[in-house]
Amino acid sequence: MGMIELDCDDTFELWRDQARSLLSHGIDPSQVTWSQGLINDLLAVPATLPEGRGPYRTQVPAQLLNLLQTAARYHGEQRWNLLYEVLWRVAHGDRTAMLPGDSLGSELHRRIKQVRREAHHLHAYVRFTPLPADLADRLQLDLVAYYEPAHDILSEACEHFAERLGKQRWLIATHRDGIRYDGEFDYRRQCPDEWREWAKNADDPGAELWRTYYRHIFNPARLNPNVMRQHMPGRFWQHLTEGDLIPQLVGLARQGKQRDGQALEVAAQAGKSLRIKPQQ
Repeated sequence: MGMIELDCDDTFELWRDQARSLLSHGIDPSQVTWSQGLINDLLAVPATLPEGRGPYRTQVPAQLLNLLQTAARYHGEQRWNLLYEVLWRVAHGDRTAMLPGDSLGSELHRRIKQVRREAHHLHAYVRFTPLPADLADRLQLDLVAYYEPAHDILSEACEHFAERLGKQRWLIATHRDGIRYDGEFDYRRQCPDEWREWAKNADDPGAELWRTYYRHIFNPARLNPNVMRQHMPGRFWQHLTEGDLIPQLVGLARQGKQRDGQALEVAAQAGKSLRIKPQQ
């Protein structure tokens, strides 16, 4: 049998239907790929997905489907192939493939951890820009934001903002998908160009005030670049209002400003004398 090459359009629902069909026909993971583009093996003979359901029937635990659906949001090599390998082993009685102690299960759980961490990053680093009243009325939006997540987490992680922002109407656009909320969610797998333009080009009226505040509270004496990048990777800086200030302030700290323990603007001020009453 030749190599079956499939395209699930990067959707879990279509992949699941394809995987069910493959499993019912007893097709081994080594005989199928969800690769992008041409099959790498030049000697492989292309084959097609068998029609209908095959004779093989099995049941898998609901927990596995939840794990696979979360891991499916991970962007990387062998994105869909690994999921089928796990499904195949569990369907044939080897449930250790679901566990972190297994080599395959370890990679599965690593991807799940990355997806959940990316959802946390979304909640932490999305910056909404308020729109002027006239523009808000025209677009029927109050807040817009642009963000570039590493994995497909927008559709699942966005409910956080519906709870936090109350009745405000908002939009988040990314380089792949987008979502807007006005009491109901409108999710688009392909973000409309106009959404992306609104989010990228919105002027924040409080941007300069925030940048001034950030410069003044920056404490060179407490700077730890490694820890800072661990909690806030550099890829997020370009979308933060204060993002371009961070490398400048880090550079000043490395040039010896750490001894001041405060921002230059604060250190230059005269300050105020305080009268301290001596203790009896």
